[in-house]
Formats: sequence, C-alpha cells, structure tokens
Amino acid sequence: MTKLTALILAASRKGPDDPVARLQGVSHKCLVQIDGEVMLERVVREIRASGHVGRIFVSIESESLLRQSPALAARLDAGDIAFVPSGENLFLSVVGAAGQVASPFPLLVSTGDNALHTSAMIDHFAEAFLASHDDTMVAMTPADMILAAYPDGRRAFHELKDGGWSSCNLYGLRNDKALRAARAFETGGQFGKNPQRIAAAFGLPFMVKYRLRLATLDGLARHLSRRWKLTVSPVIMPFADAPIDVDSPDDFERTERILKSRRAVA
Repeated sequence: MTKLTALILAASRKGPDDPVARLQGVSHKCLVQIDGEVMLERVVREIRASGHVGRIFVSIESESLLRQSPALAARLDAGDIAFVPSGENLFLSVVGAAGQVASPFPLLVSTGDNALHTSAMIDHFAEAFLASHDDTMVAMTPADMILAAYPDGRRAFHELKDGGWSSCNLYGLRNDKALRAARAFETGGQFGKNPQRIAAAFGLPFMVKYRLRLATLDGLARHLSRRWKLTVSPVIMPFADAPIDVDSPDDFERTERILKSRRAVA
C-alpha cells in the first residue's frame, strides 16, 4: 500500500510573543502543554497512528527545539520522526522540505497546532487523497456541522454559494506540480481571518467569486485548477473538531476542554 510522507509545519513567526506561547512562557505555541501533553507530541502521535502514513518530518527552526520535549527527542533518536529546517514562510517551508526529502510524494501537510486532529481524521483524508488522481487536495468541513457541535464557537468561515466552509489544515500534494498550490501560502494562511490575502494568493477573479458568493466550493476548486494548470479538489471532512486549531488563548481553552471531554468519554 502506498504510504504518505507527512510534513508537520511547526515553525513560529511570533516566537515567544505568540499569545498561546505566552500562556506558558515557551518559545513556540506548539510546545505548550495541553491536557497534560506537549501539543506537538499529540499531533505527531496521531499522525503516526494513521495506517496511511510512513515517514514523518517536522519543519521547525532547529532540531534542538524538538529535543526540548523528551518524547519528541526519543522519536528523533528512534528514527520515528525527522527534522527538516523551516523556511521564511509556509510556502518556502513546504518547498524546502520537498527538495530535501528523498521521494517526498505523495505528501501530507499539516500543522503543529492542530491538537484535535485524530488518526481517524488523518485516515479519512488520506483514503480520499490516495483514491484520487488529483494533484492537490484540501480538507474542508461544512460550517453547519461545526456550529451544530459548537454553537458558541467564533470562526471565520468561507461563505460560499453552497454554504460556509472551514479549512482543516490538511493538504495533499501528489507531485512537484502540486507545489504551485502551496505558493498561495507565501504571504501566510488564515484566509478566512485575513480576506485581504485572498486576491494576492488566488487572483482577482477568484476574489470576486469568493466575496460575492458566486461559486460553490467545487466551483472555486475548478477555478484554481485552471489558474494553476493542475487538478485541485476538496476532501469533505465529517468531523466538527477537524478545523479547530490553537491560534489564541480562547482556542487553547476550548481545545483543552474538548480533549478532557474526549478522555472522560473514553
């Protein structure tokens, strides 16, 4: 069975000034303890538990940062994960890793602050990606599913003709051509929270369709396929927790609450 190479983006643009990192006085928000475990340890563990992932690489500024965690240091020494140096932005981190890792494709890209991702979520995305022939795929969850589970949740949804959507920070890249799609993140992500980045990343026609809700999610994927001369499609994730990452102290509190609730049920 084909195995995905996983790349976890864990570098910090704000360092110790990140509001989540400041909660515990650490250098990177992905190194905070959440529900008794370092957040990045949790992300690595769930990706490793997926039956569809082979090698795991963590993109961060230095290997010494990973070795601050005894659990991650042990995984490094065992060859269970490997370090790759991050670039100046998300795009350069992905391109840099793809250039340094032998036979990187098919590549699964995620981030170090998705503490609620589970191996079941990774498997769902990986199965859809491996069964397709698309150059790149993006995990998305419908807004109504998220709001049904968390009606008080404050999220910046992508409001389109077929409803609201939220990205899950899971991306599949099948080949070198798919790296064109990664360039959209050259100025950063968080498009729902920073809509001004959309025109620069995806072009003015996309921006018009997006802002006026003239296209569906699949329609925008077809638009990007034509723009980038590759095939792009979404993977619909049936998990309300999948888009929730830890970007703020409020996110941290909500995520820790959910993790404790999961443990209580288990």
